[in-house]
Amino acid sequence: MDIYIMSSATRFNRAYKEAKVIPFSNSDKFIIFSDCHRGDNSFADDFANNRNIYFHALKHYYAEGFQYCELGDGDELWENLSFEPIFEAHKNVYLLMKLFHDQSKLHLIWGNHDMVYRNPDFVTKQLSTYFDQKLGEDVDLFCGIQYHEGIVLKHTETQQELFLTHGHQADWWNYTFWKCSRFLVRILWKPLNVMGIADPTSPAKNYKELIRIERRTKKWIADNQNLITIVGHTHRPRFPEPGDIAFFNDGSCVHPRSITGIEIENGEISLIKWLIATKEDGTLQIVRILLEGPQKLIDYKTEG
Repeated sequence: MDIYIMSSATRFNRAYKEAKVIPFSNSDKFIIFSDCHRGDNSFADDFANNRNIYFHALKHYYAEGFQYCELGDGDELWENLSFEPIFEAHKNVYLLMKLFHDQSKLHLIWGNHDMVYRNPDFVTKQLSTYFDQKLGEDVDLFCGIQYHEGIVLKHTETQQELFLTHGHQADWWNYTFWKCSRFLVRILWKPLNVMGIADPTSPAKNYKELIRIERRTKKWIADNQNLITIVGHTHRPRFPEPGDIAFFNDGSCVHPRSITGIEIENGEISLIKWLIATKEDGTLQIVRILLEGPQKLIDYKTEG
């Protein structure tokens, strides 16, 4: 028996119990991304390679009236000491996210790389305002924003629930000892990452640990009436068939030359990818590709 299953279950149970509940119907639309790892645009900033893809995709979803759920590790606060250099590197992204926030359509979850956002005072201090150089004063950014460990999307008609969280609850080391991992990343692995050496503490780069994390997550889902659960953390997209364990993973926004996410629209769920493709005339365009689905959410419902 996995000695960490019990503690993983305790962490998942707490995240679910304390989750923010968002009512929704078939007319509501959500885009779910995670693991953006937005950095300072240095050589160690994995997000920088895909920022144009991400910005284009998010602009599309805003125009189409989607709500945006970000499932943790949005900001890379292990490699970077504060939010300010990240904001300055990707200001256009945050101002676009602000448009979602101003319409109460931005829902944020903290992961292990931005676990400091558990502290509401830190969030208020770092994210409420930014200094506008043209105006010479602080202006509103994410005033009043709240981070959560979990979010539950609850269908108003069917009462079906979708549980959203980062997924590191099943990763004992990166949940309990995240400060140790952060120290190792800042001091050791960030400079080595620039040279192409992978961080072994990351489950996205450690296949055996990835499998263990997925196994613990599936165990918790199975023990909770096959509750639809959508996570990130491992960076590996997952989209189950109805009747299987309802374990979804939206992937990440730091895949090589592409980003993946999960859409919920018309009471259906889909796994999608955005990437740069070449047109017949040799010019480049950003395109959306459907990887899995759409599958009706109700097809995953089990009687409890």
